[in-house]
Amino acid sequence: MEQLLIILRAMGDPSRLRILLLVQGMELAVGEIAQVLQQSQPRVSRHLRILAEAGLIDRVREGAWVFVRLSATATAASVLALIHTLATQADGSEDLGAADRARLGQVRADRAAAVDAWFAAHAGEWEQERSLHTREAGVEQAILAALAGELGDLVDVGTGTGRMIELLGRQARTALGLDRNPEMLRLARNRIDASGLASARVQAGDMYALPLPAGACDSLLLHQVLHYADNPGAVIAEAARVLRPGGRLLVVDLLPHAREELRQERRHVRLGFADDAVLGWMREAGLTGEVAARLPGEDVDQLGVALWLGEKANA
Repeated sequence: MEQLLIILRAMGDPSRLRILLLVQGMELAVGEIAQVLQQSQPRVSRHLRILAEAGLIDRVREGAWVFVRLSATATAASVLALIHTLATQADGSEDLGAADRARLGQVRADRAAAVDAWFAAHAGEWEQERSLHTREAGVEQAILAALAGELGDLVDVGTGTGRMIELLGRQARTALGLDRNPEMLRLARNRIDASGLASARVQAGDMYALPLPAGACDSLLLHQVLHYADNPGAVIAEAARVLRPGGRLLVVDLLPHAREELRQERRHVRLGFADDAVLGWMREAGLTGEVAARLPGEDVDQLGVALWLGEKANA
């Protein structure tokens, strides 16, 4: 009885109801929630504490940021189902949370524009980004080992300067590099032309909405891309969508770290990833995942890198 009352009290506030509807399909930073609700972070944090005590959300601290997601418990799912049922009975035409989702879209669009501007200004220095972590030669050797054999039709999402296409293109039947930034695409085209890879090309593409039909590729690479994502799970789900049965997704990214300055200096959204987070997103996307390699930093200033390999089940 006491837990039931805690849940009902938690849902008895419009702001907390809006928060629950916002996080039902995505993981959000507390700052994003505060912007959408147009409330102070301390006030939002109080609402989150109440929702967490009711077992409806989980909070995960990552450096100075806290990310919020819907709890995976049956209680949270039941509460959401009840909310939607009652809303339909009251007004079948109402789309609960639509205005907040639209406002969230604008918040994220503004952030994406800032990231695009940063990449445009720093495209020529992109290779320096790799100096943050353990030696790139070791990372590339681990990538080649994880993706040994024929790659079929390869897609490199967030291709940057095209180095991964250059590295893996000869193992692939075709190779496609996708990136949002025109300056990056220019550099990648130059690199691919110089490498003589006739079956490789690049084009504009967004990691959340790949310009490919379902089942379009055999291998897909997310190399140092995921830490720029507001919604990493959605990026992995979109990658899984375009994989053919038996296709492979390789995620290469930073291990968890505490370099908070990278959020501002290099526009990182996430400070690395734990194995259970990436493998969980793969599982939710219908992939069987494993840790292919872990490469710790070679000194205190270098960040570690992990490779996670996911495979789509054969039809």
